[in-house]
Amino acid sequence: MFHPLAEDVTKLKDAEIEAKIQSLSRKYWQARNPMLQQQVALLLEGYNQELQSRRAKTWEQQRQNVDKGLDKLINVN
Repeated sequence: MFHPLAEDVTKLKDAEIEAKIQSLSRKYWQARNPMLQQQVALLLEGYNQELQSRRAKTWEQQRQNVDKGLDKLINVN
């Protein structure tokens, strides 16, 4: 679930998302209010899901490119 007041993460670069995760993690552990921690945790979850999704997509694209390259190496006559 993504926080309703969060910005659109699809427009952010990976480095920006990682910086936000780092900043929010620090704020989570500094907060003493459980309700505030819950809201920060929702934001963190959304950013982490987006980053994980991007990495999985990149990994899949790289795997497909490697598979295509191997087809040319094997020549069966």
